[in-house]
Amino acid sequence: MAPSATCPPHSMASVSRALRPRPRLATACTAAPRLGCGSRVACSVPAYGGATEKTEHGLAIASTLAATVGPVVRSRQILCKAEANISSNLPESVANGVSQYEKIVELLTTLFPVWVILGTVIGIYKPSMVTWLETDLFTVGLGFLMLSMGLTLTFEDFRRCMKNPWTVGVGFIAQYFIKPLLGYAIALTLKLSAPLATGLILVSCCPGGQASNVATYISKGNVALSVLMTTCSTIGAIVMTPLLTKLLAGQLVPVDAAGLAISTFQVVLVPTIVGVLAHEYFPKFTERIISITPLIGVLLTTLLCASPIGQVADVLKTQGAQLILPVALLHAVAFALGYWLSKLSSFGESTSRTISIECGMQSSALGFLLAQKHFTNPLVAVPSAVSVVCMALGGSALAVFWRNRGLPADDKDDFKE
Repeated sequence: MAPSATCPPHSMASVSRALRPRPRLATACTAAPRLGCGSRVACSVPAYGGATEKTEHGLAIASTLAATVGPVVRSRQILCKAEANISSNLPESVANGVSQYEKIVELLTTLFPVWVILGTVIGIYKPSMVTWLETDLFTVGLGFLMLSMGLTLTFEDFRRCMKNPWTVGVGFIAQYFIKPLLGYAIALTLKLSAPLATGLILVSCCPGGQASNVATYISKGNVALSVLMTTCSTIGAIVMTPLLTKLLAGQLVPVDAAGLAISTFQVVLVPTIVGVLAHEYFPKFTERIISITPLIGVLLTTLLCASPIGQVADVLKTQGAQLILPVALLHAVAFALGYWLSKLSSFGESTSRTISIECGMQSSALGFLLAQKHFTNPLVAVPSAVSVVCMALGGSALAVFWRNRGLPADDKDDFKE
């Protein structure tokens, strides 16, 4: 009879200890990106036995087979190394979460200054291509411009802006106190002729323009604040524009209060509210088109700037050159003063950009219309026409610069609860 196999007591105790669960296993995992396809997860378990790897669907999984049972150390570690490169062989646009379509829209949007230059050239040398945009169509174009901006906003955006009305107040001060004095100082310093000086002062006393809302959006500023400032300065123009032109230019330029109020309601408020309502009640539709709204705003702004230029192309060819310096200086200094005043008021970067753009970009089209209507000398309208170019070109270039620069991660929220 074969002898029976027996285990000594000390051997059974060793096996029992080896098989007992260890609650204090420490697990260390490290992840490092690598080039190649898929993700690779490799786990090694020393002293428990050999490791074999099984690959399924691009995922390498290490499994440990306990071939032998040996002494287990209490401080044993399981080391896992994960090498991740999920997106290396995917298209770059997918890896970054941005479609090719969105990249094209972004590129065309950042070419804003180029489109403005192109529109200016067409307006001067091929005016018939843009002068078809007459008063009624011009108003419709402005309405669509504000509609495209309204689609990016919610009522909550406006509610938050109202928590700090001082931001609107600073913009109003820059618009109607600093900028008119700046226009007056430039006209005196450069010794402009009476009609050109009057035209420069007139355009410096005009309210903020709708193009500033597009530039604010592109620069990653506060669009809701920009719309509020545009609305307030436009309503304020009923009193401020005639008063300031009388004080600084010596001639009262009457403004049709009722007409300006109606235009503000039709061109600024109604389209913006319609856009906000669409955003609130038709979010799926809005999300589909919101990526293209900046480009729509850019193209409309370019067209709306080219049209007034085409209407005075002949005068610009003969008189425009002498006004490039004073008008460009007016806008450049206004951008800088608006930004400086905002920083002096301890506003964040987003708010400062908004006020800077609102101060530097005014409704040159309104100045152009007022000059044509209330002054017999055609030269008075020339500064407003030149201002359209300088305003749009300077504002678009600044907006694209700020867009590429981005906002600070710790940017101050001027409207926090």
